[in-house]
Amino acid sequence: MSNTEIIVIGSGIGGLSCAALLAHYGLDVTVCESHTIAGGAAHSFERDGFIFDSGPSLYSGLSYSPSPNPLKQVLDAIDEPLPCINYDTWGCYLPEGDFNTSVGADQFCDVLKHLRGKTAVKEWRKLQEVMKPLAEASIALPPAALRFDWNAIFTVGKFAPSLLFKSNQVFKLTKPFSSIIDQVISDPFIRHWLDLLCFLLSGLPATGTSAAEMAFMFADWYRPGVKLDYPLGGSGALVDALVSGFTKNGGKLHLNSHVEQILVKNNQAIGVKLRNGDILRATRAVISNASVWDTLKLLPIDAVSQEWRTQKQQTPPCESFLHLHLGIDGQNLPSHLPCHHIVVNDWEKGITAEQNVILVSIPSLLDPSLAPQGKHAIHVYTPGNEPYHLWSHLKRNSQAYQQQKEARTQVMWQALERIIPDIRHRISLSLVGTPLTHERFLRRYRGSYGPAIQAGKALFPGPNTAVEGLWCCGDSTFPGIGLPAVAASGMMLANTFASLDQHLQLLKRLSLA
Repeated sequence: MSNTEIIVIGSGIGGLSCAALLAHYGLDVTVCESHTIAGGAAHSFERDGFIFDSGPSLYSGLSYSPSPNPLKQVLDAIDEPLPCINYDTWGCYLPEGDFNTSVGADQFCDVLKHLRGKTAVKEWRKLQEVMKPLAEASIALPPAALRFDWNAIFTVGKFAPSLLFKSNQVFKLTKPFSSIIDQVISDPFIRHWLDLLCFLLSGLPATGTSAAEMAFMFADWYRPGVKLDYPLGGSGALVDALVSGFTKNGGKLHLNSHVEQILVKNNQAIGVKLRNGDILRATRAVISNASVWDTLKLLPIDAVSQEWRTQKQQTPPCESFLHLHLGIDGQNLPSHLPCHHIVVNDWEKGITAEQNVILVSIPSLLDPSLAPQGKHAIHVYTPGNEPYHLWSHLKRNSQAYQQQKEARTQVMWQALERIIPDIRHRISLSLVGTPLTHERFLRRYRGSYGPAIQAGKALFPGPNTAVEGLWCCGDSTFPGIGLPAVAASGMMLANTFASLDQHLQLLKRLSLA
């Protein structure tokens, strides 16, 4: 039995961001991670000299400060550098054809002119005009200023003049992005493209993605001189930076420490019980970085009302992932091969249709340390469009499971062959991760990508729960799936436990106020 002020369940990016900032604020914090590796869905792993990202592969806003990216703000707050390689181009394999495109204000107009003509370019320019004030509004209030107590009056108040000036735009940000598209865009290719970007950001098409998420993306991607980032060492380097910032301030990270139950007494979260029987007491709070569904499993049946439990359990989940991690012979690859590629098979099926969108990442093209000399590491995945029910009845390591892996990965091999035609002859290592892999190693309910909460129909619940002293962070609490969103959720919650003076000093240090 041991005591600490705050226990954080799970070391995903949201949990680590929260824990690192709490430790920076001087609190005694313990993180309990079920896996043997920190990082949640963003951890890296090594096989035969190849280093693979288990999750995210596209990063931006990490190589400069001040940055609108909440994750960069966390890293700056805990004074942890993250060296990055910059690039701006990725490959597209779409029904209209194969081409490279780039971030930045103008390059996509060249693509549109070639594929769709001058009218499409004119529409895109109009959309950029419409999005400019929305983009400015989306970053007018940095998540670093938010907290969940009355002191928010003072921290948010510093940004009140800007928010008041942009109040009309702020209101528009709460609507689905489709409401903006419908006013500006008629070209079918641009509408499909925007649906794709929405899906990659939120797991939902434009009808379910908030305008705020897309405005933030426009603020970051479609501005002059912008570059994308890739952390040297992959996503594991990002996790290591957060862990370093956490532990150097006294934080304790316990790996292979599976939380079996959140302890509740008189409607107050007082600690956790681990699978090995150990009990950890929390004098101030327990914070769950697990998903809403997985957090419910940790609560004693009588700790919350059945009505509240049912309401949370009915949160709609996005579908899961299918992953292909490959180590290949890197000799004589096609010239000028981009690091990242997007493959869309059929627009008419709908952007969320199963196996319709495939993402390919070859990060060793940017960072050769991720693969043995002369080799490359490849990560192929279907992003939140792999149905869990196709796998739920299968037993891992059974013949039926292996056959299902073989069948369901064919679309990924076909996508790869469009990029590297002789890919099957280059393989030295091949690993397949399924929704069951996500569920088992990442403790994700149904292997899910996160909640499918649709903008305009429902709101994300925030960090509060029905139990005093029990808080949540991560993708179940804040809109947007991906690193910036979960980092923001962790940062805002950590601020809540800081004094007002500490919080104001942080904003000043980040050059945000």
